[in-house]
Amino acid sequence: MAYEVEARFLGGAEEIGSLSLYLRLGEMRLLFEYGLTPSKPPAYPLPAPPMDSVFLTHVHLDHSGMLPRIATEYDVNVYATLPTISVLPLLLHDTIKVADLEGFPIPYQKEEVENLMDNMIPVDYGKSIELGSIEIVPHNAGHIPGSAMYEIKNERNILFTGDIQTVNTHLVWGGKPVKTDVLIMESTYAGREHPKREDVEKEFLEKIEDVVSRGGKAIIPAFAVGRTQEIMLILARTDYDIWVDGMGKFVTNHFLQYPQYLKSAKKLKKARNKMKIVKRRSDRRKALKAEVIVATSGMLEGGPVLHYINHLKNDPKSAILLTGYQVEGTNGRLLMDRGILELYGIKEKIDTEVSFFDFSAHAGHSELIEFAEKCSPEKIILMHGDNREALAKAFRERGFEVILPKDDESFSF
Repeated sequence: MAYEVEARFLGGAEEIGSLSLYLRLGEMRLLFEYGLTPSKPPAYPLPAPPMDSVFLTHVHLDHSGMLPRIATEYDVNVYATLPTISVLPLLLHDTIKVADLEGFPIPYQKEEVENLMDNMIPVDYGKSIELGSIEIVPHNAGHIPGSAMYEIKNERNILFTGDIQTVNTHLVWGGKPVKTDVLIMESTYAGREHPKREDVEKEFLEKIEDVVSRGGKAIIPAFAVGRTQEIMLILARTDYDIWVDGMGKFVTNHFLQYPQYLKSAKKLKKARNKMKIVKRRSDRRKALKAEVIVATSGMLEGGPVLHYINHLKNDPKSAILLTGYQVEGTNGRLLMDRGILELYGIKEKIDTEVSFFDFSAHAGHSELIEFAEKCSPEKIILMHGDNREALAKAFRERGFEVILPKDDESFSF
């Protein structure tokens, strides 16, 4: 049965963060994502109307961070892959902890996280979910282990990408295009290209060699989910004395429980076993004597990485090697732009070298264009980006109809 689809973004249409899309397909009401923006203070999506089912593409907070509110208010099923379900409570409990530490309103309580986890329904790539007359099929999105795109199958098919990466990394296989009539696609890197991954890795390893050979230590801030594991796989080919600290070490263990979602569980396990893991506070003294330290958080907004930087901030032989995009207003961006870091409430000049390496888990501008062309949609709806016009222009030049919805704006297709 064909019908007009009514849609409204509750957040994340025009920016990267707080993503949520509400879709009404006939009588069926679906919600895709319900995230928060981990800014200071955090930003939240608009309140969600009643829905029948919720679909979560992956665990990152800008997609998942406000789901406990939904589960408590509506007692609704939330569909996600097993790696996502496994790691989700780690991030949500950490969100409560961070809000408490920083004095921000706590968006939900532990009981609400437990309510959500009781409502999670596992899905798998390629296996259909039947909801009335609608069939929904998850596909690999290539972003992190367990990240999914959702294909809504009807007379007119819809593909909701979440975050996508189309190139293979050490951790996961890249996402593949899915033929569809309507493509609802992220645009994080609209107008921006990534350097070749092999070139980035080569420069990254050369910089570590440079730092270690001059008697310094390489501190590598890394996101706990996805980035820590990718960096571990790259470093596993070296013989440095490496320590891993922070939430990433727990996430690695969770991912290893679901080898079918990894490019090589064997290599990740080997990488984990090759490195020393900080298990107790006293291990941090030992880690400070190592050559390489991988620690959360990736944007230096907290976590054990600040402990190591605090000890090495006056050492010009050492280096901080940033491995992910530093959002405006974060501690990491302050370090990149001004060589200053807020350490335990005090802004300090950092004498260690600072370098940035683009290990993004998002498709770049050309990759997004290639992906969309191979999906061959009638319409492209761009979301989750602050420079959507750059992609819209490229798509319109290629003859595609493009929709650029605003948050809280109802539209139909």
